[in-house]
Formats: sequence, structure tokens, C-alpha cells
Amino acid sequence: MTAADPVRAARALRGAAAGVLVLEGIAVLFVPRGIAQTEGGLGGVRLTLLLVLAVVLVLAGGVQRRPWGVVVGTALQVPLLLTGLLNAAMWFVGGVFVLIWLYLLQVRKELLGHPFREPAPRRDGDPAA
Repeated sequence: MTAADPVRAARALRGAAAGVLVLEGIAVLFVPRGIAQTEGGLGGVRLTLLLVLAVVLVLAGGVQRRPWGVVVGTALQVPLLLTGLLNAAMWFVGGVFVLIWLYLLQVRKELLGHPFREPAPRRDGDPAA
């Protein structure tokens, strides 16, 4: 199954991907509070890594308009999941976000034919599929 208007479908899916990445960035900002209450505490390195990851996730949401935006978002799912090493609850939260991201990639594949490639714009003479 492919979308009748692949360009419009790609735009909608990029918006969904951007929203998921921003939500991931917000979720990462909750991790320092959980780590601060543990025995090891929250050190400067951990805090810096988490803040950088949160900022990068939000910025990645902004680059979803670019052809390589989905690839960047997909690559960022790995460090998001690895925040579980800092706080055990993030294995679950990160896992849920990774599953949502995989679902978005599957929908892109079904509607556009490929999870990472952008659709070619339709020409006026092309039949509406």
C-alpha cells in the first residue's frame, strides 16, 4: 500500500517523527532527578551527558525536514535506550520510545515504499496512484 500523495504523507510523518524526538528530549530531562536520589548521585559528567542528549534530541526534531533527518533520529534511539544504564526506569521509557520510532519507520515504509528515502514529487502527468 502506498499513499495517494506521497509528498504529503512524508510531510505528515516527518512531523510525527519531530514530535516523538521532542518528547524523547523532554523525557531525558527527567532522568537527572531520578539519578540524584540514588547512592551514586548525579555527577557533572552524567548531568552534562543527559543535557547534551536532550538538546540533541530536540534539535534532531528540528532537522526532520532534511532528507537525512530520519536517519539522525534513528541513530539517536541508541543513546536514548542507553540512558537505562544511568536510571533503570529509562530502559522502559526508552524502550517505549524506540518501539514508537520503529512503528513510524514501518508506516513510512508502507506509505512511501522505503523508511528512509524521501518520495519523488509527482509530476502533473502522473496518475494518482
